[in-house]
Amino acid sequence: MIEVRPYAPSNRDEWDNFVLQSNNGTIFHLQRFFSYHPDTRFEFHHLLFYSGSRLLALLPAALTENGTCLESPMGASYGGFVLPWEMKYVLNEHLVDALLDYAQRQGFKKILLTHAPPIYQTRLCQDIDYALAFKGFDFDRHYISHAIHLEPRENFSSQFSATARRYIHQCERNSDLSVQHCEGNEGFDEFYPILLDNKARHNAKPTHSLDELYRLKSLFPDAIQLFLVRYKGKAIGGSVMFLCNPNVSLCFYNMLDYEFEKLHPIHLVMKHVVEWSIKIGCRYVDIGVSQNVQHENQMTPAYSLIEFKEKFAAKGVLRSTFRKIL
Repeated sequence: MIEVRPYAPSNRDEWDNFVLQSNNGTIFHLQRFFSYHPDTRFEFHHLLFYSGSRLLALLPAALTENGTCLESPMGASYGGFVLPWEMKYVLNEHLVDALLDYAQRQGFKKILLTHAPPIYQTRLCQDIDYALAFKGFDFDRHYISHAIHLEPRENFSSQFSATARRYIHQCERNSDLSVQHCEGNEGFDEFYPILLDNKARHNAKPTHSLDELYRLKSLFPDAIQLFLVRYKGKAIGGSVMFLCNPNVSLCFYNMLDYEFEKLHPIHLVMKHVVEWSIKIGCRYVDIGVSQNVQHENQMTPAYSLIEFKEKFAAKGVLRSTFRKIL
């Protein structure tokens, strides 16, 4: 029998150690990550699943829709069950049963779960996806992300399109352009105002304030890295990279000063973040979702964005949200 226990602060070390040793855990599943949020921002309702004294799985979550919906993630990019590799299939069904029983006893009306795409797993395993479907979960929504499958080769950028390679060569021949891999908090104050302008073009705002980025950087000094492209010393492009786990680095933010668009700084920074990701042993670079969020149908692809990402040998990976109406 599986026991479901709500998270308590005393579980923090046990929780984070489990995530770090799991098959599919990411930076976004860590309690250390959730700690950057103000206490009153979300009504967190994280769950731990035990068989006797053995911790089997974790589920970071929060209550939404006036406390009637258990949603995972909330305040993070990816959620869903955090699982070990060696767990037998039937235990996945038992976990889902335990979650459904707990949700009904709590009076929840809905469950939403968004797992990280399979590229984040150390070993491919979709037992939990099948168990959820078998137990009556359907899909609430799908997103398409794009990721670059990395190979430890000396010149990976040879996999880029001819256009991307040509722009990179132009950048590398321009003595006024340079790429800076920033140290500490260096560069964020230059990066962020341009990011704000980029987001405003699409009537959007960054997920994080500048203060929150500083906070996250202090919590994860090695896992959050900033790369800037400079023209005559001025920051004109860049990427904030999250090392989500040993398998995947994520371009969480890209920015471009459009005054210098014709210099193609994003092409140059993409080469550098790919090379950095290969150097630290990642298997993928996730470049993020590719939807036209302004469209009435939220699944509408952002075709020009997808075409841009494909120049860097990126291919689509599905990020789906499971739903159960209780």
